[in-house]
Amino acid sequence: MKILNGSELAGFIKERQAHEVASLKIRPELLIIRDSDDPVITKYVNLKIAYGEDIGVIVEDYSAKDADDIASKILSANTDPTIHGIILQLPITNKDQTDELCNLIAPDKDVDGLGQNSTYDSATATAILWLLAGYDIKLEGKNIAIIGRGKLVGAPLYKMFTDSNYRVTLFHKGSDLTNLKNFDIIISATGVPGLISNEFISPGATLVDAGTASEKGVIKGDLASELYTRTDLAAITPTKGGVGPLTVTCLFDHVLHSAKQ
Repeated sequence: MKILNGSELAGFIKERQAHEVASLKIRPELLIIRDSDDPVITKYVNLKIAYGEDIGVIVEDYSAKDADDIASKILSANTDPTIHGIILQLPITNKDQTDELCNLIAPDKDVDGLGQNSTYDSATATAILWLLAGYDIKLEGKNIAIIGRGKLVGAPLYKMFTDSNYRVTLFHKGSDLTNLKNFDIIISATGVPGLISNEFISPGATLVDAGTASEKGVIKGDLASELYTRTDLAAITPTKGGVGPLTVTCLFDHVLHSAKQ
């Protein structure tokens, strides 16, 4: 069984990015805007800050008071030539305003790829494609399931797959998951810990866990722990270091692209 180690792949790309930053005449800068100190959000913000330090990119972590403050910060950053990327760290407190606020980000600075007119594809969805390609997981002719229809992963990934004419079915966390037995590649991004359990998965399946949630202060994914004891799966992401590290890598690739324009 293959372990889909995103950290290993990210390490190679990170080295290349550090050389790119060193060759630039300017210092790229990424602005992260959030309105929550949820442990999952804080974890991912800290990962981005540390990654930026490693490759020489400035990362500002801005804590907004409310939606108006978020909007004001975005509009200010849009016209600031020293800022090359803007991320609205999701989820925000008022989820109903997510689309409105993401769409305020200048398309060429929307490095998460969440705005309607963004220059970039979704960073997390792209990271999943990089991960599968990096471990030679073929998508053509396979039955692919995506669980979760969220803005960060499920919805953009489904669009990418349908645009490529792959055989893909979109589930949500309330769907009949027993049908997953009929799928070769299963990508889950619901944020419901342990949602995908043994009885749903057939031998030979490839499993990608892109869901994260905090349960009593512990970060957990969508895949149940017993799945990691199976030896009859084709491939699986590890409990740590799967999609997350490549998402961060992809974000900074977009920041560097913006800085070079």
